[in-house]
Amino acid sequence: MPDFAATPARLYTGALIVMGLLASACSPVNILNAVISDKGYRLSSGVAYGELARQRLDIYTPNAALTSQHESQDKTANTSQATRKGLPVVVFFYGGSWDSGDRGSYKFIGEAITSQGFIAVIPDYRVYPEVLFPDFMQDPAQAAKWVKLHAAEFGGDPERVFLAGHSAGAHIAAMLVLDPEFLAQQASQPGDFAGMIGLAGPYDFLPLKSERLKTIFGDQEQRPKSQPINYVTGHNPPMLLMVGDKDGTVWPRNTYNLAAKIKAAGGPVEVAEFAGYGHIDMAAKLAKPLRDQRMLETITAFIKQH
Repeated sequence: MPDFAATPARLYTGALIVMGLLASACSPVNILNAVISDKGYRLSSGVAYGELARQRLDIYTPNAALTSQHESQDKTANTSQATRKGLPVVVFFYGGSWDSGDRGSYKFIGEAITSQGFIAVIPDYRVYPEVLFPDFMQDPAQAAKWVKLHAAEFGGDPERVFLAGHSAGAHIAAMLVLDPEFLAQQASQPGDFAGMIGLAGPYDFLPLKSERLKTIFGDQEQRPKSQPINYVTGHNPPMLLMVGDKDGTVWPRNTYNLAAKIKAAGGPVEVAEFAGYGHIDMAAKLAKPLRDQRMLETITAFIKQH
């Protein structure tokens, strides 16, 4: 695949490729992935974190981390692997309205994260109609715990594992760090993770209007349990909530309401706003050659800070 550098000529070439793929009726995700380089990282695909078919994940490791890891192993042959420090790890849960999505469609996210020198882990998880809320939270909790346990084996630092996601994936990541119930089922807790990064997340989205969502989230009495905003105590890990002010799918108030409640409770949270961006922009603008460098730099700064 072509490796686009941030120069006007190459960005123009990349734009032509995107327009060509659009003309051939490729899906938007396929368009984004088609122009993403295979260089700069190693992909370990389909790693099992459980026994079920959807309990698989992809690990994107920067090439520099692989070299560093081998050098560290050569120099410290008698040192326990568990004592070695590695790179920050970002566990990214994709969106899809809790009823669709697959890890293979998010190569562009893996490339974006590894381009900053971090490890990206993208899990699949069971969705509707196979599972409803709260059961669809079981796989993400299990994947998060698996990454925490195994991070050092693929060059990551177990003490710097971040949970992230876009749209429904941001909802999942927020639920994991705000409601301790799901991680507790895996003998883990929100404080085990270094932080949470949410892109265009639904955190306060009642009442439901869609009949499909009413089915996914159950009876009227149960639905408040699905809202991240209802679990704010001020004791959450640091959270970065990124929002586009033109999002017509998940209203920006979801981000603002959650951030305000966390701040009122004394918890660590920051909001990053992106003028003119809609719902899809908040993921697509991380992909080359469409990349908004400020978005990626905001994520990078948050990870390095924590």
